[in-house]
Amino acid sequence: MASKLLLVTVFIFDLIAFGLAVAAEQRRSTATIHADSENYYNYCIYDSDIASGYGVGAFLFLLASQVLIMFASKCFCCGKPLSPGGSRACAVILFITCWVFFFIAEICLFAGSIRNAYHTRYRNLFTESLDCPSLRKGVFAAGASFTLFTAIVSEFYYVCYSKARDNFHSYSGDVGAGMGTYK
Repeated sequence: MASKLLLVTVFIFDLIAFGLAVAAEQRRSTATIHADSENYYNYCIYDSDIASGYGVGAFLFLLASQVLIMFASKCFCCGKPLSPGGSRACAVILFITCWVFFFIAEICLFAGSIRNAYHTRYRNLFTESLDCPSLRKGVFAAGASFTLFTAIVSEFYYVCYSKARDNFHSYSGDVGAGMGTYK
């Protein structure tokens, strides 16, 4: 039987990670071009940098939920064997899918946080146009969506894993060769 406390804890961590990723997408840094007081050069002014903090928070909460699930399931490779059948096959497929979604979500959140925190200090002394780079729209949204996919798949993975683990029955009969005489 799957631990309900673990499932609720992981769901809450994943929900917090999803919320932080959505908040990071909403609060991405944007830049405006300003001229100095004597109009000799232009420079970029960036607004709030809170999205990087939200992205890192989502990264850490998603990492914590993945660690909890993998610790509870012994990362699928350690512990007692699983019973053959549909639950084990489903657990294997969900295990691989969970890790793929997890890596994509973590890469989006990590790269988005780094790129959002990057602010140029370039100045334009001539009449050329100045470009103020900022994070592309949708990076944190992709991280949020893959966080949601990871949450769903990891919950199903743990339920299938628990079902396959609980259904395993080792053979407890006499496995040795009888050494008595035949009658």
